[in-house]
Amino acid sequence: MDTEVLRSYLPLFREALILTVRIGWFGIALAFAIGIITSALLHFKVPVLSAVAKVYIELFRNTPLLVQLFFIYYGLPVLGFQVSAEWCGIAGLGLLGGSYMAETIRSGLDAVPLSQTESALALGMNKRQLFGSIVLPQAFSTSVPALVANVIFLLKETSMFSAISLMDLMFTAKDLIGLYYDTTEALFLLVIFYVIMLLPVSIAGSFIEKKARFRIFG
Repeated sequence: MDTEVLRSYLPLFREALILTVRIGWFGIALAFAIGIITSALLHFKVPVLSAVAKVYIELFRNTPLLVQLFFIYYGLPVLGFQVSAEWCGIAGLGLLGGSYMAETIRSGLDAVPLSQTESALALGMNKRQLFGSIVLPQAFSTSVPALVANVIFLLKETSMFSAISLMDLMFTAKDLIGLYYDTTEALFLLVIFYVIMLLPVSIAGSFIEKKARFRIFG
């Protein structure tokens, strides 16, 4: 392994990491927003919209992110909608992640004891107050391990962005291998930078999980 090659490639991977993290976390934020709204529709069994939510979840959970990215990036322009590669990545990750987050949060919502809901309603809370102040916080507490797993899964799925020519970590590694045949060095840096991106999330997730468990059982 050539250390000089590694040193020369570092700036390229650093830029790719910044792009990957930026798009990844914007996509994850969108996924959380979609997941909360969709899980609420399912939990409260909102007429028509809950059926739409079920179709959305099944559609996006059972199709690969690569297909979704191709549809957004190449299909929407045919319909007259121009989407940049970055926004395509954010939208694709958000829609895929939203379907997983929705099911995770919904399971957390269903785990909240009925007595909590009945008590809140007896105190005069409306459904919006009930959901935001009572049900959702408890659902998040019980769903932390699965939510963290979803976040790590989505960050790893950013490797698909190379298919739409985004200069993410995977695209950078493949590009350097194709140009200079420095396969060992490029793959070594790819692994290192994915660890740099994912390890803090895993550690933070374990810490949050312990805090959430203490909040529930402490």
